[in-house]
Amino acid sequence: MERGQENTAPAQASSRDQREIDAFSAIAQSWWDPTGPFAPLHHLNPSRVRILANCAADHFHLDLKATRPFNGLSLLDIGCGGGLIAEPFSKLGFDVTGVDASPQNIETARAHAADGNLSITYLEAAPEDSFLSSRTFDVVLALEVIEHVADLDLFLSSVCSRVKPGGVLFLSTLNRTLRSLVLGKAVAEYVLGWVPPGTHTWSKFVKPSEIAKRIRTAGFAVTSLQGLEYELATGEWRISEDVSVNYILAATRQ
Repeated sequence: MERGQENTAPAQASSRDQREIDAFSAIAQSWWDPTGPFAPLHHLNPSRVRILANCAADHFHLDLKATRPFNGLSLLDIGCGGGLIAEPFSKLGFDVTGVDASPQNIETARAHAADGNLSITYLEAAPEDSFLSSRTFDVVLALEVIEHVADLDLFLSSVCSRVKPGGVLFLSTLNRTLRSLVLGKAVAEYVLGWVPPGTHTWSKFVKPSEIAKRIRTAGFAVTSLQGLEYELATGEWRISEDVSVNYILAATRQ
């Protein structure tokens, strides 16, 4: 390189959105507070774990009544936050790796797992990072994270490449509909106060068809699409055929 000439090599592409990372890092110590800013996830978690565990058990022909039914299988939790999903799946027998772009989230997750004597590998990373490129997993989760990334195509292609052939991918997010704008954004943030105002950007919500189109090109077949619906009367989440707000998509790698 000649004197005075700058290195103009392009920066590596990244799915990280620093504004989103900073927002979650600022409240990272609250992940395990059931009455704090992550209270909605604490309410959702039992239903979410049950749904995902049932689907995974069906996929691998396992008996959920067994002790640690997923022994011998690996799971990657992308956007793991403080470990709300990683920990119950570790207890079910999975060899769990959790990755998150926020170092504060990872610090919280590691500390909580240590307190519970759980062996979970936590890494500050995004799915496209090179040191993950040689690793694949039986199950990959990307739950409530897609709507927070900077590059959807890069994120999904990287997530897909982390799944073993014959493995299963679970994605959950908010649909981009008028109903989700009202319920998932306005009501959740400004009326019910479930999450801090500004947590979500409606234009970053993703339609199931958009995800399905992208992952099919990576060799995946969508096997399940289910809505998640909150019942005010019972205070519980349940499976629904209505995917207009929250949904979980499952796909297998051919």
